[in-house]
Amino acid sequence: MASTAYTRPSKPPGPVGERRQPRLAKELGRIEPKKLGIGLVAGCCLALLTYISFARLFAIYSPVFESSSLVVKNVPPASMTVPSTDGVPVQEEKIVVDEEKEIAKDEVESKEPSFPEDAKIEDKEEPFQESEKEVAVVAKLDVGATAEAKITCDENAVDEGFPYARPSVCELTGEVRISPTEKTMFFVNPSGAGPFDENGEKKIRPYARKDTFLLPGVVEVTIKSVPSGSAAPECARRHEVPAVVFSTAGYTDNFFHDNTDVMIPLFLSTAHFAGEVQFLITNFKPWWVKKYTPLLKKLSNYEVINFEKEEAVHCFPGGQLGLYRDRDLIIGPHPTRNPRNYTMVDYNRFLRRAYGLPRDVPAVLGEKTGTRPKMLMIERKGTRKLLNLHAVAALCEQLGFDVTVSEAGGEVREFAEKVNSADVLLAVHGAGMTNQIFLPTGAVLVQIVPWGKMDWMATNFYGQPARDMQLRYVEYYVSEEETTLKHKYPRDHYVFKDPMAIHAQGWPGIAEIIMKQDVEVNVTRFKPFLLQALDQLQD
Repeated sequence: MASTAYTRPSKPPGPVGERRQPRLAKELGRIEPKKLGIGLVAGCCLALLTYISFARLFAIYSPVFESSSLVVKNVPPASMTVPSTDGVPVQEEKIVVDEEKEIAKDEVESKEPSFPEDAKIEDKEEPFQESEKEVAVVAKLDVGATAEAKITCDENAVDEGFPYARPSVCELTGEVRISPTEKTMFFVNPSGAGPFDENGEKKIRPYARKDTFLLPGVVEVTIKSVPSGSAAPECARRHEVPAVVFSTAGYTDNFFHDNTDVMIPLFLSTAHFAGEVQFLITNFKPWWVKKYTPLLKKLSNYEVINFEKEEAVHCFPGGQLGLYRDRDLIIGPHPTRNPRNYTMVDYNRFLRRAYGLPRDVPAVLGEKTGTRPKMLMIERKGTRKLLNLHAVAALCEQLGFDVTVSEAGGEVREFAEKVNSADVLLAVHGAGMTNQIFLPTGAVLVQIVPWGKMDWMATNFYGQPARDMQLRYVEYYVSEEETTLKHKYPRDHYVFKDPMAIHAQGWPGIAEIIMKQDVEVNVTRFKPFLLQALDQLQD
């Protein structure tokens, strides 16, 4: 049956003199309707087959049907992305997926940091990305192109009320040639603009704590502005990812400073690269790099370069000298130092993924009959020992805790697993409390604060960071009856009458008096604080 959609009604014959019917219409009129219908069907089929054949030639893989597990490639930082100009041909930004298919950048927008696929931990943890996709944007610069050079430096950033000035950090956009033997980053900068001295140089000691006592021991690296590539050493090796140069000198080998001065600043500065960044380390310590290899590999897809031993000149499309940092064990919002609004919760999740720690949240009392919350008590062997540790542990057992006593230290992953398995972490003030970074979100931290007006240090070094990590926090201040200082100083001494006089002496006085005491808590006085920890687990 013919379709009425394409059929016009017949007209009656017109009068004499009306225009004659076209010859083609007459000829078609002579064809039998059945044969005409068969011809039309065959023609439609032929047209459809022709369309399908040509469509295959121009077909594009749709991201809708791609694998949801994306493999990281190259993601330059927002402030270090090579600017596009009329003379700079930049390849289309792409995202590479597991099956080696490509989709345009516009199809995927990643706000949170991603990490190398080879270091991904398959666990039940909720990642701090907006999605499960490990996304990274590729922005490759044409080798023959010259990018607009730009340098931005963050210097002398001091927080009111905080004693440590942040270190200088410089970001470079454009060609960077690093000559480790000369301890120099040659910056191809035709305009010569930037915070350089009369020699076109900028010198930085790239350790993330601006401490005048230790900085002389940090290798100084020079950024040297040059008008063209011909004025810089020839490249022995070209990289398609930016470089970040930093130091592991200073106070490293203290777990607190390993995190506050290196790993947290490194996370804050490079997580957004999604692994597509090359680390070059000055004051290279092989044992330190080995100790933190799981974290370094989670942040970079490439082997770390020993700045001291490397002789070849390495060339990069951009670079950074030094690391951004915030206060100790804190990552706060800042428009330039933290434009992606990372938090300590993000850092905690990053650690759990890097070390394969399974617990995201602590046990909640009452969820399971007979469940006892797990408490880890950190035992100190040097100073600030808890002299009646076993009596305190016995009290905790009586109150319903499942107590484990362990000394912090040794292999990081092994102790991190112990901490992550706990619902409550209890310790006397000291570097061992840094292990709170491995606790599941919502766990409880109990800090025993020694005598000596330690409230500022207790709050800023561990109390506020615990809150920023979304941990519950309980602090207990020992009395003058609970410190061994009572055996060394009379009660009318300024140690007891005016403890702030100790702080007036600076770190030497604090280290010699406050940090060398031991404590013996009054278990009766301490009990309500343990009950408070129990109550917080019921929330």
